[in-house]
Amino acid sequence: QVQLVESGGGLVQTGGSLRLSCAASGRTFSSRAMGWFRHAPGNDREFVTLISWNGGTTLYADSVKGRFIISRDNANHTVYLQMNSLAPDDTGVYYCTAGASTNGILRNRGGDYWGQGTQVTVSS
Repeated sequence: QVQLVESGGGLVQTGGSLRLSCAASGRTFSSRAMGWFRHAPGNDREFVTLISWNGGTTLYADSVKGRFIISRDNANHTVYLQMNSLAPDDTGVYYCTAGASTNGILRNRGGDYWGQGTQVTVSS
């Protein structure tokens, strides 16, 4: 019922910036938290950040705190991930997720819905 489509990935040099977007369909978009995970080769899927349904709560992994900013525009059914000061360790496929009943579930496992992923590559 819910579709999530990421965009905005690409190749960037160390220290550069990218802005990812996740466009969602479905009337329940604004009623649930949304978040981002990433998956690098050889590593487990890693939580990056989440934002509550009303934007009042945000949570970031320690590895991205101070560099990444999550935001959402419920009127346009879109969540954004602004990534600054990028480093090679940020390389991976970034996935948008939604549909968890609590922020904790979204943080630990993700939601019921996932996008197809967008590749982010940071060159050294």
